[in-house]
Amino acid sequence: MKLFMSAIAVATAMIATQASAQDVADLNDVEMAHVAYTADNIDIRYAHLALALSSNPDVHEFANTMIRDHTAVNEAALGLLDKLGATAQDNFFSQALNENAEKIIDDLSKLRGAEFDEAYAANELAYHQTVNELVENTLIPNIDNDEVRALFQQGLEIFRVHEGHAEMMVSALNG
Repeated sequence: MKLFMSAIAVATAMIATQASAQDVADLNDVEMAHVAYTADNIDIRYAHLALALSSNPDVHEFANTMIRDHTAVNEAALGLLDKLGATAQDNFFSQALNENAEKIIDDLSKLRGAEFDEAYAANELAYHQTVNELVENTLIPNIDNDEVRALFQQGLEIFRVHEGHAEMMVSALNG
């Protein structure tokens, strides 16, 4: 488990070192939208993995919540982009997120039982902490379009709840 926690820390550090906050802040609104869409899809992938590998009902409940909420936010984002006549633009940071997620998914896939559950919960907590901090302190302050900013703010409220739920899950699984 400690090895996996180290992998999470390394992945988070990799995200931070591959792009400075200023680099991410310099993305335009549709690039930021792609970052958010990518981050949501990554968490949906983590959740599907949890449903496949865990037999813990609490982990399943959390994973189903992740799928439902992140899918809803992505659908709202795509609807807003369509309304604005825009398309999310892939960028260096979305690509870095996906590369890091592949490593984490590979590591999680090797675990079973309580070890998987603990690692999944720890990853969810670290992931939501990292993404929420990025959204709140880097993306939202640099979004130009008011409707896009409002959508990010609504998403952040939901994902703060996820962070709290993940924190409780980590405590319960490690207690």
